Amino acid sequence: MGICWGSPKDNPTPSTTGHLTTGISQTTSIITSSGGSNVSGNSRFSAVSGDEVYPHGQILPTPNLRMFTFAELKAATRNFRADTVLGEGGFGKVFKGWLDEKAPSRSNTGSVIAVKKLNSESLQGFQEWQSEVDFLGRLSHPNLVKLLGYCWEEKELLLVYEFMQKGSLEHHLFGRGSAVQPLPWDIRLKVAIGAARGLAFLHTSEKQVIYRDFKASNILLDGSYNAKISDFGLAKMGPSASQSHVTTRVMGTYGYAAPEYVATGHLYVKSDVYGFGVVLVEMLTGLRALDMNRPNGKHNLVDWIKPYLSDRRKLKSQMDSRLEGKYPSKAATQTAQLALKCIAPEPKNRPSMEEVLETLERIEAASERPREPRVHSSHPMAHRHGQQPLHHLSPLHPRQDGGQAHHHAPRAW
Repeated sequence: MGICWGSPKDNPTPSTTGHLTTGISQTTSIITSSGGSNVSGNSRFSAVSGDEVYPHGQILPTPNLRMFTFAELKAATRNFRADTVLGEGGFGKVFKGWLDEKAPSRSNTGSVIAVKKLNSESLQGFQEWQSEVDFLGRLSHPNLVKLLGYCWEEKELLLVYEFMQKGSLEHHLFGRGSAVQPLPWDIRLKVAIGAARGLAFLHTSEKQVIYRDFKASNILLDGSYNAKISDFGLAKMGPSASQSHVTTRVMGTYGYAAPEYVATGHLYVKSDVYGFGVVLVEMLTGLRALDMNRPNGKHNLVDWIKPYLSDRRKLKSQMDSRLEGKYPSKAATQTAQLALKCIAPEPKNRPSMEEVLETLERIEAASERPREPRVHSSHPMAHRHGQQPLHHLSPLHPRQDGGQAHHHAPRAW
């Protein structure tokens, strides 16, 4: 979850104020809308129902989620066994589970799911659980993690999601050990584009949604390294047409939270753009947004990295060493320049997520465009080191020697 500010006494009474309004029932498998649809016919994303995947996203008029029993989820996770834990956050632990309607007694069979179980000592509790249901229950997009259902029995609060095979972007950027393979440049760019599409969807719907906690650990990857934004516990509805921001208690994660939000509690749509820029810098450098093990003055990445982002030669010295120099210099420079715009101190000087997405797609298209062959001297030494186009190994492609270019990463969610 990543909540780094606030205390129990600050927690307001749980409500759905400011969220997509829903009434949550413990006795029905359908969560019914108590406030009607918040989506009009003018919305870019039409309000339609059903499980069909819409490439540009959709906003459902009412959430349509399965209500699981605690017994079902207990069985699916083998009684929340320790070896099924995928990760842990402020909300509680996330477990890997298996749903098999036909043969529930068989081990490790059926559909794979991720089950988030509220820690009884969690300071966030019911409000964040309900926020997840409110938002992910109605928002559907290829780059948002799919919420399948929920469980609410007495004090037990759980959420059930689609399982993301490759875990979090954070794991791939900062994980160490033989089981963690660094992401090559093309995959990093693909992940950035997918995450940008998810945020752009949230920002451009008629009822704007401010995600508020964009960071590498909340970007999950499926088996094909498609990025999906997860964890909507801190999401807020955007400002009304007559306002530029919403004012709220400061919550989020140090290093990613926009400076205007930290200083004033004023939350802008472009506060999310700042967090996206920080993640872009992490993907370029392989450095965490906040690392107290770095020398004094370098704990916060944004505080000192800016001069390196605006200069191609300086940037090269800070690029992630695990890329081993295998990246297109021009694309990296353009991405760094984009990141610099995203982390501008003033929200008005940051690009919109639509502009960010368009820029990243142009960078990707230019990187994929075949280069015109250069005319070289006929001198026999001209091709001594080979002028062949460099093909980078990707986790999605087999090695030339017939082996696989990827390892199975440890379970992470």
